[in-house]
Amino acid sequence: VFIGGFAVVVAPLFGVVVPALAHGLILVGLIYTYGHISGTQINPAVTLGLLVGGKIDVMKAGVFIVAQFIGGIVAAVVIVATMPDGAQIALLGSAELFNYGQTTGALTADYVWTAAIIEAILTFFLVSAVYQTAAFGKGGNMAGVAIGFTLAGSILAGGALPGPSLNPARSLGPALMAGELDYVLPYFVGLFGGGALAGVFHTFVLNTEN
Repeated sequence: VFIGGFAVVVAPLFGVVVPALAHGLILVGLIYTYGHISGTQINPAVTLGLLVGGKIDVMKAGVFIVAQFIGGIVAAVVIVATMPDGAQIALLGSAELFNYGQTTGALTADYVWTAAIIEAILTFFLVSAVYQTAAFGKGGNMAGVAIGFTLAGSILAGGALPGPSLNPARSLGPALMAGELDYVLPYFVGLFGGGALAGVFHTFVLNTEN
């Protein structure tokens, strides 16, 4: 959330490519850094998808999701703390142009449920990549690359529309800091729904584990 949020802060200067690459590359790095310890479950929608498919038990999933949301909120606080008004003006020309790393786009204000549907579809793709490459072990040592590239590609595709996060923790932290919570519930429906649907689909329809 810290890396992705900061990338969105500077996105007005460089465009959607920067957030897409930042999210995708940091996810690849974290998967290979912490995958052997925790499975690098840093996304509540992914954890729910794995829970639905029986890849993680309820207690561990609950602990992971709480940790993910706490991490997202702390990261958003740190982003704001490290960007005082002077830094905001130096970066963007005006403190009023500063964003908090929110996962919002052109559809968020007036078409929030359409944005949520796009989030659901993109999250389905991400959790599908997690299932087939990592949970089912079909990606081997390249699983992290496949998952990270799926995230980056999804953000490139939808960046201007819902401002996609594909991650409820990624959306909540910056939304809290910005005081803009109106879109969070619809986004959560899309994000968690897409993750759960992927869990069901790859467990009961496209199970390649055996």
